[in-house]
Amino acid sequence: MITHRFVDVPAGTIHCAIAGTGRPVLLLHQTPRSWDEYRDVLPLLGRRFQAIAMDTIGYGDSSKPPLGRDSIEHWAEVAMDLADALGIGRLSVVGHHTGAVIATEIAAAFPDRIEAAVLSASALVDQGFRDRHARPSRVDNVTRKPDGSHLTELWRIRQPWYPEGDIDLLERFVVDALKAGPRAVEGHAVVARYVMETRLPLIRCPVLVLAPMADPHAYPQARPLADRIAGSRYVEVEGGMVPLPDQMPERFAELVTEFLLG
Repeated sequence: MITHRFVDVPAGTIHCAIAGTGRPVLLLHQTPRSWDEYRDVLPLLGRRFQAIAMDTIGYGDSSKPPLGRDSIEHWAEVAMDLADALGIGRLSVVGHHTGAVIATEIAAAFPDRIEAAVLSASALVDQGFRDRHARPSRVDNVTRKPDGSHLTELWRIRQPWYPEGDIDLLERFVVDALKAGPRAVEGHAVVARYVMETRLPLIRCPVLVLAPMADPHAYPQARPLADRIAGSRYVEVEGGMVPLPDQMPERFAELVTEFLLG
């Protein structure tokens, strides 16, 4: 059973969905998704953990403050403010794409509170990455049009990275992208501004790096990222695409559960 809560933190109100009891696990979504990315993962993890999927501030049903304060560091701080408000001390973090970058910062900034981290389809945001992404992202970058054709454009941008014919997943993406508004694009810029290479050596918890093999953005960076995190475990996910958690919820939950219980 999934329950929903709206929790006040210093930066605003955060929406989260919770399933199960036990050791807490915080789930962080990609740009510009929401907790819905983990809709099918939550009840599976909830069998063994208290699984909490939050809407990053500015996304989903969380508060949408004015643009300008967005950063990976700020998003990580808000996530831990949510944990504080829920009365959670130590926890594990699981992130996918942008969520994995936020999870990296959480693990680096709060080493005494993080038991383990799962980084799924994470970018390796070093100077080379920042140089390559210095220009505005073309991903999710559409101009609103009176005839609504920007909705089709959003669909077509994402379609090659989603399972063929899976209308449901693309519809769920479009809903979240519309809720995010300008942050649908800004989230990619936030990732590209992050200085990850100075943070990776600060991580002390066990780390699992998941590499979805059919994700053209993340797969080439997964092994180099794992090599930079001392003692990390690296697992390739055959057939995994950009929407891995909602594309393969059973496999995703299985890998996370095995790692956290191991």
